[in-house]
Amino acid sequence: MPYVKIELTREGVTRGQKQELISGITNLITNVLNKDPHLTHIVIQEIDLDDWGYAGEQVSVLREKGITANKK
Repeated sequence: MPYVKIELTREGVTRGQKQELISGITNLITNVLNKDPHLTHIVIQEIDLDDWGYAGEQVSVLREKGITANKK
């Protein structure tokens, strides 16, 4: 029974994007590991920006400085 937990910052990930993640990861596990998709669990947990830190700063502060993880 595969279990995958995705943690990401709470920054407006849509329901559709979450569905794409769940579907895509389930398909990957099914294809690569030959696991039954009905026994594969995907959990998405969103973390408040104040509750996630990187390089000694809260992500909320990094965002205020214009630092993001978006591709350029």
